[in-house]
Amino acid sequence: MYKSYTMELAGRTLRVDIGRVAAQANGAAFMHYGDTVVLSTATASEKPREGIDFFPLSVDYEEKLYAVGKIPGGFNKREGKASENAILTSRVIDRPMRPLFPKDYRNDVTLNNMVMSVDPECRPELVAMLGAAIATSISDIPFDGPCAMTQVGMIDGEFIINPSQEQWKVGDLNLTVASTREKVIMIEAGANEVPEEKMIEAIYTAHEVNQKLIAFIDQIVAEVGKAKHTYESCAIPEELFTAIKEIVPPAEMEEAVFTDDKQTREGNIRALTEKLEEAFAENEEWLAVLDEAIYQYEKKTVRKMILKDHKRPDGREVTQIRPLAAEVDIIPRVHGSAMFTRGQTQICNVCTLAPLSEQQRLDGLDENEVSKRYMHHYNFPSYSVGETKPSRGPGRREIGHGALAERALIPVLPSEAEFPYAIRTVSETFESNGSTSMASTCASCMSLMAAGVPIKKMVAGISCGLVTGETDDDFILLTDIQGLEDFFGDMDFKVTGTTEGITAIQMDIKIHGLTRPIVEGAIARCREARLFIMDTCMKKAIAEPRPQVGPYAPKIIQMMIDPQKIGDVVGQRGKTINAIIEQTGVKIDIEDDGSVSICGTDQAMMDKAKELIEIIVTDFEEGQVFTGKVVSIKEFGAFLEFAPGKEGMVHISKIAKERINRVEDVLTLGDVVKVVCLGKDKMGRVSFSMKDCKQ
Repeated sequence: MYKSYTMELAGRTLRVDIGRVAAQANGAAFMHYGDTVVLSTATASEKPREGIDFFPLSVDYEEKLYAVGKIPGGFNKREGKASENAILTSRVIDRPMRPLFPKDYRNDVTLNNMVMSVDPECRPELVAMLGAAIATSISDIPFDGPCAMTQVGMIDGEFIINPSQEQWKVGDLNLTVASTREKVIMIEAGANEVPEEKMIEAIYTAHEVNQKLIAFIDQIVAEVGKAKHTYESCAIPEELFTAIKEIVPPAEMEEAVFTDDKQTREGNIRALTEKLEEAFAENEEWLAVLDEAIYQYEKKTVRKMILKDHKRPDGREVTQIRPLAAEVDIIPRVHGSAMFTRGQTQICNVCTLAPLSEQQRLDGLDENEVSKRYMHHYNFPSYSVGETKPSRGPGRREIGHGALAERALIPVLPSEAEFPYAIRTVSETFESNGSTSMASTCASCMSLMAAGVPIKKMVAGISCGLVTGETDDDFILLTDIQGLEDFFGDMDFKVTGTTEGITAIQMDIKIHGLTRPIVEGAIARCREARLFIMDTCMKKAIAEPRPQVGPYAPKIIQMMIDPQKIGDVVGQRGKTINAIIEQTGVKIDIEDDGSVSICGTDQAMMDKAKELIEIIVTDFEEGQVFTGKVVSIKEFGAFLEFAPGKEGMVHISKIAKERINRVEDVLTLGDVVKVVCLGKDKMGRVSFSMKDCKQ
């Protein structure tokens, strides 16, 4: 049965077709917003996956390049692996929806979102987020929804609901908020130093719009929603918990987890596990789920300690940050480096500078964004958490963490005109015990300053955690959560910013939403903490950007030429520009507007390349002095090359003050001489004089 539903959303019509396509999926929504079209489907396996202790949810966001009238590049001419934008969008869809599935659900669930048409006025990411929520809500898959998502931009201080691609790109705020009926469930933001009060206002502006969307989804579910199917619960038997507590009393578990050293804690839990395995050796059913039971017992113990006793596992106060350390220049010969340590979390960041031609080329659905000048990459090797496994390249988590730190620093970077470099920072995780992405932000900021990148302000980041009780008023916020508090807590609220305001937010939660007091409290707590980190740690390592780039970094000279003279500089088949590069050893990039970047490490050779280009593009005027090389000798004079591809003639009568019979009496091939320009001769050739040139 095909039904279509519409509503007006931010001045445009949102249409949802149900039953029109993909009828064999558990749920499918054919989404239309303006001319943007996304097919969102939700499917689930009939039976739970055996041998796992987590909910196997997969979220895919597929960018089809036909959606913007492009044919994919490469040999195969078809879409390959997901782009970074697709991965980040999948994560934004996953994070608010995952907590709304039953905790004991182990059936495989896949949410697929296929972008089929893109209207620049209606961002496809937003349409996919809504489509995934609708497809899951109307399906028979157990889901405690609906949820809805809204994006907010800001231009000249005014909020824009669900901005266009261009507004999203040029505005001061990129905010995505997901909500349930009562609470905010996910926040993702990039911001140009937006004050905390303005950010909170934007979040709850989006929350209000989400309530209208939820009412719209409720209408669809009421008419076409399927009854939720029953499933095989994978909950741990209560009698197992009872037996565990008899062998390991709560006081013993508290003692095991109460330490500030991660390895010590893991050793204590391992000893308790071995004790319980021995006790339940003859009960195979219990042994199969014992690890999960111990995990949940440990989780309940930690949560009780924090919430009721205000006692953190490492003994800190709820607002206390772990010991901090920072240093720069720890890696020789790189362009910039810094290391930031917070407790048992340690990041080393390395900055590399290159000409703008080295910026990353993008091939995605946003036709206005074809390159990226600043790149932040994040690596998370297994040794950082004391594990052993082969490296298979960055996963979705690594890409997400790198993008968050990148987003945090973009607002303070100098413009291309101020600093004509492509910039790459790489965060290597040396040790991890909570919030490495925020440590990456701090390390990256210092690395940029050490490299001589004139960033406008210092940026720091911190994560705030949460443990909740039975009521909305029963909660406690934790500044600077470590890994255990992240795993067992309810929230990981990451905020980066300067002294003036917020540059990025990423919020993950495991419960059904946050009240406004929690959101406001977390944002305030993060501001207090990041200012503390900057003042007491980062500024002591490096207080401001270095005045110039380091000795091993490339230097860049910029100049402008007449765009009509670009062909003269390049020469036929690149002959002229390649000759300049060969002579000087520099790298030269020329843009269509006539901007020229000369990049190298030898200042003298860079100056020489600039001089040669200036000669090529300068119209010859009488009286100009040049240095040229004799490249040809004739009876009537000599031809000099004074720049690649540029020649002029010295008549035999203009070579010496006295009369000479042969050119060869004074000049030989390869001689380098100074000449003065006399203008052009009757044949239009540039004419020079040696004898009239003042030496």
